[in-house]
Amino acid sequence: MEKSPVLAIVVPCYKEEAVLHETHKRLSLLLDKLIAERHISQDSYILYVNDGSTDQTWPIIKDLHQNAPYACGLNLAGNVGHQNALMAGLNAVKERCDVAISIDADLQDDVNAIPEMLERYREGCDIVYGVRRERKTDTFFKRSTALAFYKLMKIMGVKSVYNHADYRLMSCRAIQQLCRFRERNLYLRGLVPLIGYQTACVYYNRDKRFAGESKYPFKKMLNFAIDGITSFSVKPVRMVFWLGCIFILIAVCVTIWTLRAYYFHDTVPGWSSLMISLWLVGGTILVSLGIVGEYIGKIYIEVKNRPRYNEEELLLR
Repeated sequence: MEKSPVLAIVVPCYKEEAVLHETHKRLSLLLDKLIAERHISQDSYILYVNDGSTDQTWPIIKDLHQNAPYACGLNLAGNVGHQNALMAGLNAVKERCDVAISIDADLQDDVNAIPEMLERYREGCDIVYGVRRERKTDTFFKRSTALAFYKLMKIMGVKSVYNHADYRLMSCRAIQQLCRFRERNLYLRGLVPLIGYQTACVYYNRDKRFAGESKYPFKKMLNFAIDGITSFSVKPVRMVFWLGCIFILIAVCVTIWTLRAYYFHDTVPGWSSLMISLWLVGGTILVSLGIVGEYIGKIYIEVKNRPRYNEEELLLR
């Protein structure tokens, strides 16, 4: 009989004292059911990663560890941000599980999608993305900006899964490959698709937050979007280069126009040289910045030390 996999559920937490007990209750009930049905090993567990919370989050995690089943904890020395906290949790469980699922503590992601994720894993998928079916619970502004962001990421050449956040299943070997990415400015939604193993999507409906406040206000979301674009693409630099080329083209047109105006005496003294200089010099500066930026952008991507490829299977004689 095939051995049931050890499942680790990684839950990054920042000021989640209002939801932690309910979160653990729901996840524990789910683990009880999955263990009873022999879908996972009885050694499965939940790892709560405290991201430098200043409230009672860590004391609650320690209490759960002592008095409740499945609960484990990782306390980070300071606040390092959601992505780094999640990465710390995955790094902590990679040698202690067969498969891991990351989920936020706010109970908005449907935990009932986990059995289907495990089913895709048993079918051979190393990565299973939890994807929202719709965004009815979001405001019009958030829906619009999210759609614009995903479209912009696609234009910039960044691989990502539309309507997927950080609710995903990863096999042990997929996590180990993810840990080979050594960069500090993490954007896991863009890094995970670079691993290249077999993937699948599981769709679910996202609920409203059970309690507490969102830890992703507009300012954080904007910074997150900028990190996502600049960490994976040098296209913004190339846009500066092409903008400079457009300015130079305009300078040529302006030159022809001003010379005609000068010939027919339709200008005031100094106007022609000023107009030509403004457009030509401005375009030249932008083109120069674009060229320099292209080289710096390539250096920036190189120093991330990302693996060039990931071997799926090797057959030798």
